[in-house]
Amino acid sequence: MNIPNQPVYYAIFVTTTFASFDEAQAKAPEKIAAHIARSKELRARGTLLMSGAFLDQGQEALSTMAIHTTYEAAEEYIKGDPFYLSGQVRSWHIREWANMFA
Repeated sequence: MNIPNQPVYYAIFVTTTFASFDEAQAKAPEKIAAHIARSKELRARGTLLMSGAFLDQGQEALSTMAIHTTYEAAEEYIKGDPFYLSGQVRSWHIREWANMFA
């Protein structure tokens, strides 16, 4: 559903194979650095608006979310991500999201 004057974005939700951010930092610091560098590049291009990790997951695996301008940008984000490319993403999905404050 597209409401007039209400921008639509695409949120991608990613679940990693890591139990926590601390585990990811300990086991894959180079991938974190590459992920951050790539995210900054996509943000500079204007296709990635914001992204980050969910905190205090308890017993759940480390999960992240990113907001993109198009569905294609969200797909490009995940399919080129260092964690995805190395098999350290357990699952991901994209959802259409309407910003009511635009």
